[in-house]
Amino acid sequence: MANYAGTWQIDPVHSTVGFQVKHLGIANVRGEFRDFEGVLELDENGTGTVKGAVNVATVDTRNDARDQHLRSADFFEAETYPEISFTSTDLGGLGNGEFAVTGDLTIHGVTRPVTLKGEVEGHEESGMEGEERVGLSATGKISRKDFDIKFDAALGSGNKVVSDEVKLLLDVSAVKQA
Repeated sequence: MANYAGTWQIDPVHSTVGFQVKHLGIANVRGEFRDFEGVLELDENGTGTVKGAVNVATVDTRNDARDQHLRSADFFEAETYPEISFTSTDLGGLGNGEFAVTGDLTIHGVTRPVTLKGEVEGHEESGMEGEERVGLSATGKISRKDFDIKFDAALGSGNKVVSDEVKLLLDVSAVKQA
């Protein structure tokens, strides 16, 4: 089993912070944030803390009009709330390949607890630049309304334009710091 003790910096070039939401009640739309950062501080037992932040203005769903709408007051209100942040309150089980991390997620000026379930995807002691890396993936679900994001347009069929439930999707490559 790998020793994960230490400070790990998320490598944004090899990581993804994304989401998935049901659109029109029939298909999933995925998006990502292009600018983000994060740090994992782990002890010998694989427990510790996780902190991360994303720049809301960098939301990218591969559709410029939709991205502009997501930055507006209907959704993220990016000018007023430019950052989404996460600070863990509990992290455990990293050593066994699966883990859960619970923490405070702040979106749109509202902070709520959220739990992400994840797994260790791999570990490399001598990466491309000789650095030690760990790969992690994590998923979770949140309600947009819990974060005061209330855009709620409906179609004639009764389907919502955008569902309330949002899936969080993280794939992270982190580099151990000296």
